[in-house]
Amino acid sequence: MKSTTARQVGLAVAVLTALSGVAACSSSDSSAGGKDDGASGGGATHVSPVAALRSAERSTDGADSAKVESTTTMGSLMSMKADGALGWADGLTGNLTITYTGGSMADTMRRLGTTSMQARYLPDAYYARMGDRFARQAGGKHWIRYGYDDLAQLGGSSGAYLKDQMQNTTPNQSVKLLLASGDVRKVGTEKVRGVDTTHYSGTVDVADLAGKNSSLTASQLAGLKKQLTQAGVSTETVDIWVDGKDLLVKKTEKGRMSASEYSQTAYYSDYGVKASAARPPAGDTEDFRELLKKQSTNGSGS
Repeated sequence: MKSTTARQVGLAVAVLTALSGVAACSSSDSSAGGKDDGASGGGATHVSPVAALRSAERSTDGADSAKVESTTTMGSLMSMKADGALGWADGLTGNLTITYTGGSMADTMRRLGTTSMQARYLPDAYYARMGDRFARQAGGKHWIRYGYDDLAQLGGSSGAYLKDQMQNTTPNQSVKLLLASGDVRKVGTEKVRGVDTTHYSGTVDVADLAGKNSSLTASQLAGLKKQLTQAGVSTETVDIWVDGKDLLVKKTEKGRMSASEYSQTAYYSDYGVKASAARPPAGDTEDFRELLKKQSTNGSGS
């Protein structure tokens, strides 16, 4: 395998591993509430959707950690599943096992000898453990470190947005996503994996919410909106299921890009579970920026 392959796979893994962490929690952050319809909450039997979601937002945020299972599909590019435990009390921390189950990304990973990898999330960076075949193409090291500051610099506006979300995301952001949209309705009551839940749904404008719910500069936001427009991303449908303790049990997000559809489903359980991640051994870790430098120097003609 040519040396440029390690770089190409490293770039793809950078984005997809980050997205796994963000998607497992959510896709957006918000400090602002949605439009209240005036109905009272306060323990009443009939609570407005907005009041109910605000309660779920507070309860889920205060839980600090949970076990997560998710599946994600992005057209023919990839389908994958992830499971593990994540904490959000002080930045995103925890471990996920990510398995590519289909699409061109799975084919690429299969050629590298594995379709599954471990991801570790820490407040300043995340780490992806690749297989032995990849390590032979990357100086013998199995782990790749992706610093969030580096991700912002390398990815332009979308990288800056991804950094912002990785450092601020929590599972209750799906709830905030609906609240900020101003478009939320109660669908009904349903059982999810044996748990009694209330189902809420709404449609959100992705670019508009990116502006409301991140700390991007005006120029970064303009760049991100341009990229979203070029990718054909406009609106997405968000559904969430909340249990009797006002905790998020399930969420789905679905939308379209110019070339394909995308969807993501996540389940949450065992709130309060211990979620921590250790930095991999330094001797077995390659920094992604260094990997790029080596590949550009040694493999520019490959």
